Amino acid sequence: MTLPNLITIGRLILVPLIIVMIVNARWQAAFVIFVAAGVSDAIDGFIAKRFDMASELGAYLDPVADKALIVSIYITLAMVGQIPSWLVILVVSRDIMIVSAVILSWVMENPVEIAPFIVSKLNTAAQIVFAAVMLGANAFGVDVAQGAQVGQLVVAILTLGSMTAYLAFWLRHMAG
Repeated sequence: MTLPNLITIGRLILVPLIIVMIVNARWQAAFVIFVAAGVSDAIDGFIAKRFDMASELGAYLDPVADKALIVSIYITLAMVGQIPSWLVILVVSRDIMIVSAVILSWVMENPVEIAPFIVSKLNTAAQIVFAAVMLGANAFGVDVAQGAQVGQLVVAILTLGSMTAYLAFWLRHMAG
Protein backbone atom coordinates (compact mmCIF):
# COMPACT_ATOMS: atom_id res chain seq x y z
CA MET A 1 0.00 0.00 0.00
CA THR A 2 1.65 3.19 -1.19
CA LEU A 3 1.02 6.75 -0.04
CA PRO A 4 -0.66 7.69 -3.36
CA ASN A 5 -3.02 4.71 -2.96
CA LEU A 6 -3.91 5.81 0.57
CA ILE A 7 -4.64 9.33 -0.70
CA THR A 8 -6.84 7.86 -3.44
CA ILE A 9 -8.73 5.76 -0.89
CA GLY A 10 -9.19 8.94 1.15
CA ARG A 11 -10.72 10.58 -1.94
CA LEU A 12 -13.15 7.67 -2.24
CA ILE A 13 -14.13 8.15 1.39
CA LEU A 14 -14.90 11.83 0.69
CA VAL A 15 -17.53 10.93 -1.94
CA PRO A 16 -20.37 10.03 0.46
CA LEU A 17 -19.50 13.03 2.61
CA ILE A 18 -19.88 15.40 -0.37
CA ILE A 19 -23.20 13.76 -1.27
CA VAL A 20 -24.51 14.30 2.26
CA MET A 21 -23.39 17.94 2.18
CA ILE A 22 -25.16 18.55 -1.15
CA VAL A 23 -28.38 16.81 -0.08
CA ASN A 24 -28.42 18.88 3.11
CA ALA A 25 -27.66 22.12 1.21
CA ARG A 26 -24.37 22.54 3.04
CA TRP A 27 -22.90 24.08 -0.08
CA GLN A 28 -19.77 25.63 1.36
CA ALA A 29 -18.77 22.34 2.98
CA ALA A 30 -19.54 20.45 -0.25
CA PHE A 31 -17.44 22.92 -2.24
CA VAL A 32 -14.48 22.75 0.17
CA ILE A 33 -14.56 18.94 0.26
CA PHE A 34 -14.80 18.79 -3.55
CA VAL A 35 -11.80 21.09 -3.89
CA ALA A 36 -9.90 18.97 -1.34
CA ALA A 37 -10.74 15.85 -3.36
CA GLY A 38 -9.46 17.54 -6.53
CA VAL A 39 -6.26 18.63 -4.85
CA SER A 40 -5.76 15.12 -3.47
CA ASP A 41 -6.05 13.76 -7.02
CA ALA A 42 -3.25 16.05 -8.17
CA ILE A 43 -1.13 15.24 -5.12
CA ASP A 44 -1.44 11.45 -5.41
CA GLY A 45 -0.53 11.62 -9.09
CA PHE A 46 2.45 13.86 -8.41
CA ILE A 47 3.75 11.65 -5.60
CA ALA A 48 3.27 8.47 -7.63
CA LYS A 49 5.24 9.85 -10.58
CA ARG A 50 7.84 11.95 -8.76
CA PHE A 51 8.79 9.33 -6.19
CA ASP A 52 8.29 6.27 -8.40
CA MET A 53 5.38 5.03 -6.28
CA ALA A 54 3.06 4.16 -9.15
CA SER A 55 1.38 0.80 -8.70
CA GLU A 56 -1.02 -1.46 -10.54
CA LEU A 57 -3.54 -0.98 -7.73
CA GLY A 58 -3.22 2.78 -8.11
CA ALA A 59 -3.73 2.52 -11.87
CA TYR A 60 -7.14 0.96 -11.15
CA LEU A 61 -8.06 2.89 -8.00
CA ASP A 62 -7.41 6.40 -9.31
CA PRO A 63 -9.89 6.35 -12.22
CA VAL A 64 -12.46 4.56 -10.03
CA ALA A 65 -12.15 7.32 -7.42
CA ASP A 66 -12.37 10.01 -10.09
CA LYS A 67 -15.48 8.50 -11.67
CA ALA A 68 -17.12 7.82 -8.29
CA LEU A 69 -16.62 11.49 -7.42
CA ILE A 70 -17.88 12.95 -10.69
CA VAL A 71 -20.79 10.57 -11.24
CA SER A 72 -21.96 10.88 -7.63
CA ILE A 73 -21.82 14.66 -7.68
CA TYR A 74 -23.63 14.91 -11.01
CA ILE A 75 -26.39 12.55 -9.87
CA THR A 76 -26.76 14.37 -6.56
CA LEU A 77 -26.78 17.82 -8.18
CA ALA A 78 -29.57 16.62 -10.49
CA MET A 79 -31.50 15.16 -7.55
CA VAL A 80 -31.50 18.54 -5.81
CA GLY A 81 -32.44 20.37 -9.01
CA GLN A 82 -29.12 22.12 -9.69
CA ILE A 83 -28.35 20.53 -13.07
CA PRO A 84 -30.62 18.93 -15.66
CA SER A 85 -31.17 15.16 -15.66
CA TRP A 86 -30.34 14.87 -19.37
CA LEU A 87 -26.78 15.98 -18.66
CA VAL A 88 -26.37 13.40 -15.92
CA ILE A 89 -27.76 10.68 -18.19
CA LEU A 90 -25.25 11.65 -20.87
CA VAL A 91 -22.27 11.74 -18.47
CA VAL A 92 -23.16 8.43 -16.82
CA SER A 93 -24.01 6.74 -20.14
CA ARG A 94 -20.54 7.53 -21.47
CA ASP A 95 -18.90 5.84 -18.50
CA ILE A 96 -21.24 2.83 -18.69
CA MET A 97 -20.49 2.50 -22.41
CA ILE A 98 -16.72 2.52 -21.84
CA VAL A 99 -16.84 0.00 -18.99
CA SER A 100 -19.22 -2.24 -20.96
CA ALA A 101 -16.96 -2.15 -24.02
CA VAL A 102 -13.92 -3.14 -21.95
CA ILE A 103 -15.81 -6.00 -20.28
CA LEU A 104 -17.25 -7.20 -23.58
CA SER A 105 -13.82 -7.21 -25.18
CA TRP A 106 -12.53 -9.38 -22.30
CA VAL A 107 -15.50 -11.76 -22.61
CA MET A 108 -14.85 -12.03 -26.36
CA GLU A 109 -11.18 -12.77 -25.58
CA ASN A 110 -10.05 -9.67 -27.42
CA PRO A 111 -9.10 -7.37 -24.50
CA VAL A 112 -8.75 -3.71 -25.24
CA GLU A 113 -6.61 -1.25 -23.31
CA ILE A 114 -8.31 2.09 -23.01
CA ALA A 115 -5.99 5.06 -22.86
CA PRO A 116 -7.40 8.57 -22.52
CA PHE A 117 -7.74 10.63 -25.68
CA ILE A 118 -7.29 14.41 -25.69
CA VAL A 119 -11.05 14.90 -26.03
CA SER A 120 -11.54 12.69 -22.97
CA LYS A 121 -9.06 14.67 -20.91
CA LEU A 122 -10.84 17.88 -21.96
CA ASN A 123 -14.16 16.22 -21.12
CA THR A 124 -13.01 15.27 -17.63
CA ALA A 125 -11.66 18.77 -17.04
CA ALA A 126 -14.93 20.34 -18.22
CA GLN A 127 -16.97 18.01 -16.00
CA ILE A 128 -14.86 18.88 -12.96
CA VAL A 129 -14.89 22.63 -13.64
CA PHE A 130 -18.66 22.60 -14.21
CA ALA A 131 -19.27 20.69 -10.96
CA ALA A 132 -16.97 23.09 -9.09
CA VAL A 133 -18.76 26.12 -10.56
CA MET A 134 -22.17 24.77 -9.59
CA LEU A 135 -21.02 23.93 -6.07
CA GLY A 136 -19.21 27.27 -5.72
CA ALA A 137 -22.17 29.25 -7.04
CA ASN A 138 -24.40 27.69 -4.41
CA ALA A 139 -21.77 28.02 -1.71
CA PHE A 140 -21.22 31.72 -2.28
CA GLY A 141 -24.62 32.80 -3.61
CA VAL A 142 -23.44 33.68 -7.10
CA ASP A 143 -25.96 33.65 -9.97
CA VAL A 144 -24.42 31.67 -12.81
CA ALA A 145 -27.59 30.93 -14.79
CA GLN A 146 -26.23 31.87 -18.24
CA GLY A 147 -22.79 30.50 -17.46
CA ALA A 148 -24.39 27.26 -16.31
CA GLN A 149 -26.08 26.87 -19.68
CA VAL A 150 -22.77 27.37 -21.47
CA GLY A 151 -21.11 24.91 -19.06
CA GLN A 152 -23.80 22.33 -19.71
CA LEU A 153 -23.34 22.70 -23.45
CA VAL A 154 -19.54 22.38 -23.23
CA VAL A 155 -19.81 19.28 -21.02
CA ALA A 156 -22.42 17.74 -23.34
CA ILE A 157 -20.39 18.36 -26.51
CA LEU A 158 -17.16 17.04 -24.99
CA THR A 159 -18.95 14.02 -23.50
CA LEU A 160 -20.46 13.16 -26.89
CA GLY A 161 -17.06 13.68 -28.54
CA SER A 162 -15.40 11.41 -26.01
CA MET A 163 -18.09 8.75 -26.42
CA THR A 164 -17.66 8.84 -30.17
CA ALA A 165 -13.86 8.60 -29.98
CA TYR A 166 -13.93 5.63 -27.59
CA LEU A 167 -16.64 3.84 -29.57
CA ALA A 168 -14.73 4.28 -32.85
CA PHE A 169 -11.51 3.07 -31.19
CA TRP A 170 -13.26 0.05 -29.68
CA LEU A 171 -14.99 -0.87 -32.96
CA ARG A 172 -11.68 -0.70 -34.84
CA HIS A 173 -10.03 -2.85 -32.18
CA MET A 174 -12.80 -5.46 -32.23
CA ALA A 175 -12.83 -5.62 -36.04
CA GLY A 176 -9.03 -5.72 -36.14
